[in-house]
Amino acid sequence: MIALNNLHKSYFNGSNQLHVLKGIDLEIQDGELVSIMGSSGSGKSTLLNILGILDNYDEGNYYLADKLIKDLNETKAAWYRNQMIGFVFQSFNLISFKNAVENVALPLYYQGVPRKKRNRIALEFLDEMGLKDWADHLPNELSGGQKQRVAIARSLITNPNVILADEPTGALDSQTSYEVMDIFKKVNEKGITVIIVTHEKDISERTDRIIHLADGLIDKEYRPKKTMDYV
Repeated sequence: MIALNNLHKSYFNGSNQLHVLKGIDLEIQDGELVSIMGSSGSGKSTLLNILGILDNYDEGNYYLADKLIKDLNETKAAWYRNQMIGFVFQSFNLISFKNAVENVALPLYYQGVPRKKRNRIALEFLDEMGLKDWADHLPNELSGGQKQRVAIARSLITNPNVILADEPTGALDSQTSYEVMDIFKKVNEKGITVIIVTHEKDISERTDRIIHLADGLIDKEYRPKKTMDYV
């Protein structure tokens, strides 16, 4: 599904160069549930942005579903993002003046799906998340866990190959965090690759493989000793 070969990324601040990724080699197989960990400044957010085609890289190669993702113009990058990748964020990134079903349906709007059809499909995805009765509610009428389930439904509506989740439990309490991870597990069981950036050890241990970054390199990779139980 994903292959990175000698990936480098630097940022420039005037004459100063910050070398963030220093030669990442990584393979993530189709259908894996993976977490990426690392301290602040380790490069995990930069790596996630590159995987999500939100940022370019300077050297190396990135293959997504055997397609080389490199030097894309914004139109092509947006097409790949809309067709192949679903995003889930810590801050939910819901549109405040749209209700739950309209938020979930938004990616289909960009695909040109008619309003009635996209809202019908969005309602089906909300139903899967147990939120059908909340379809007409605005984000400020939902709890944190409900907002994240709306965001997950939105990420799934285009049937993506991979879900990228950036600290998806960071704004949630422990119990709600575990419930969200149960949802990711069920999503993964449908064959969708799920990659979660987190700083929470108990969350990472609910994935199948943990990739740890340090100073722009993969420091270690391992599988949790004990498989967690999911509801």
